[in-house]
Amino acid sequence: MSATGEALTLPPPRLVVVTGLSGAGRSTALKALEDLGYDTADQLPLSLLPALLGSTPSGRPVALGISPLDRDFGVEAAIAALDRLDPETKDRLTLVFLDCDDDRLIRRYTETRHRHPAAGDRQLADGIALERRLAKPLRARADLAIDTTALSPGDLKRLLRGHFAIDSAPGIAIFVTSFSYRHGLPRDADLVLDVRFLRNPHYVTALAPLTGLDPEVAAAIEADPDFAGFFNGLCAWLGPLLPRYESEGKSYFTIAIGCTGGRHRAPYVAARLAARLAELGFRVAVDHRDLERGGRSFALRG
Repeated sequence: MSATGEALTLPPPRLVVVTGLSGAGRSTALKALEDLGYDTADQLPLSLLPALLGSTPSGRPVALGISPLDRDFGVEAAIAALDRLDPETKDRLTLVFLDCDDDRLIRRYTETRHRHPAAGDRQLADGIALERRLAKPLRARADLAIDTTALSPGDLKRLLRGHFAIDSAPGIAIFVTSFSYRHGLPRDADLVLDVRFLRNPHYVTALAPLTGLDPEVAAAIEADPDFAGFFNGLCAWLGPLLPRYESEGKSYFTIAIGCTGGRHRAPYVAARLAARLAELGFRVAVDHRDLERGGRSFALRG
């Protein structure tokens, strides 16, 4: 009840459906959403999907996991079930697809000695390839695709918190990530910025062991005569651009900022940009994909 005694009309709870490749982290994602306050369930019969999505008796947000390889599940049938949802339910539904490089999936299954559900008597790579073909329509239909190749479980949880925190404000969600060009572009970036034109702190002996999150490195990058003009121009450009994407129906926008090693220039610019966008009122999550390259792992959980 409000202060005037009138009943408050709360917005309907959010609905998240998590799918993707086996080994890409569906179970990890559902556990992260559960920790955020979602009611979660995994591998439900397809026939129950419309009823569950259309009914949230607890008033809490709901996250459901579905697998392209479920015995009672077909990709075409799943898409048809989503299409049959009423408009109000569709408006509050987000389909999340978890992807991962084949080499990393093979490594995860090899390390855990788990059998891939699509491999059968064939090689592991054949099972992954089959599931990738089956899941392709879901990947194309997804509202949000997350590449977990270089993410740890903690990274994935932080990313999901940025997108799906219950107390988050409405509006477009921004994800800013730094990366190393040596290890490839982030697969799902909407905008890629190359900051290799800035002076590289790696070649300063005292700065090389540090990262772009250390104040000494930050000061060195800010001292670059081209930094201020670049950064201020970038913010001036993005400020009016992001609301236009939102008005066109885009709910998520990923900005990837890269440098050679992913440890100095890109992390600093990414952190600085995320802070500026937050000051402008945007919902922002930030990650540094390659800051500690080689020290990340992803437990095989779905």
